[in-house]
Amino acid sequence: MSPTSIPKAPGTDIAAQILFAMRNMGVVPIPRNYNLFYEAYIGSNPALTRDLAALGGRATQEELDELSARYFDYTHIQLIEAARDRLHSELSTVLMVLQNEQTCLENYNRILDETRAGIADKNHTSTHLLRTAISMLVEATTNKIAENESASKDFDRHAEEMQQVRLELDEYKRIANTDSLTRLSNRRAFDDKLSSIYDVSIGLHMTSLVLLDVDNFKRINDTFGHPVGDKILASVASVIKSNVRKDVFVARSGGEEFAIVLENNTQDEIHVMCERIRTSLERTPFRNSKSGVDYGQVTISIGYALASQAQNAGELYALADTAMYHAKETGRNRTVFFEDGMQKNYTGKSWLIYKQ
Repeated sequence: MSPTSIPKAPGTDIAAQILFAMRNMGVVPIPRNYNLFYEAYIGSNPALTRDLAALGGRATQEELDELSARYFDYTHIQLIEAARDRLHSELSTVLMVLQNEQTCLENYNRILDETRAGIADKNHTSTHLLRTAISMLVEATTNKIAENESASKDFDRHAEEMQQVRLELDEYKRIANTDSLTRLSNRRAFDDKLSSIYDVSIGLHMTSLVLLDVDNFKRINDTFGHPVGDKILASVASVIKSNVRKDVFVARSGGEEFAIVLENNTQDEIHVMCERIRTSLERTPFRNSKSGVDYGQVTISIGYALASQAQNAGELYALADTAMYHAKETGRNRTVFFEDGMQKNYTGKSWLIYKQ
């Protein structure tokens, strides 16, 4: 299977093409299968593309899962499930502690009520009444203090355990949202970030989406091989990351495509940042330190749009993608801001890859 041999539905984007191919092959369109077909479709891993094609037209779910296990590290998913089970267990235990505390409190209140009733009973002598009341209150209060201390220790212990589980879940989420090659955020994280831009309507004129695509990357892979191409992508990612603030969201959104979501920046500031990335990469030498082989100059085309120019995440992606396409069409190695009137005469890509 290759990007050209996958069954295609005319006039649709990549996301629809992949779903069409999965339906034609009888594959259930669940997220892990979609991830497998997406990676094979974009051709970033030729071995995966070849092995998926070797499964033929009716691959079983067991065969697909075996292929996923071979090419993708899903250990973090199992760890997340284990952490969730631990969290569920701790919450259940805390609930039991609370229920026991409620029972103890009810018993304590019952004793207090009985003591009050005894004091109000005129048939009891004052000496007997006081002796009995004091005895009951001392015993009940002593037991209640001991129970409170035990419950407090239980709460502290379970709170520490739940805090540890929360930290583990945060770390597993970070791993699940990280691209293993570039160490940037991956496509799944990008989808989440982009979809959240329009959760609020304020500040959209200071929020932007920047798309960056390595120029002539197929030629790099064809000339020097995919291992070299992977090293170049990792270097490009480092150049991008080193030219933005640490708090800026940067992702590898496709094979040789990257994305940046900027907040609280003017259009001029965005353009300056894009040009800083572009010129820095343009000046970066790419050669094999051992063999001395020079891989030549690597450049990148950049397109960006403001969130205020679009109504939703899908439209914003389309505008930034159109601007990047114009950067390619007008000579590559340049930065283009989307302006009204720009047209694209190609089938664009869907921004939402990981559909739920």
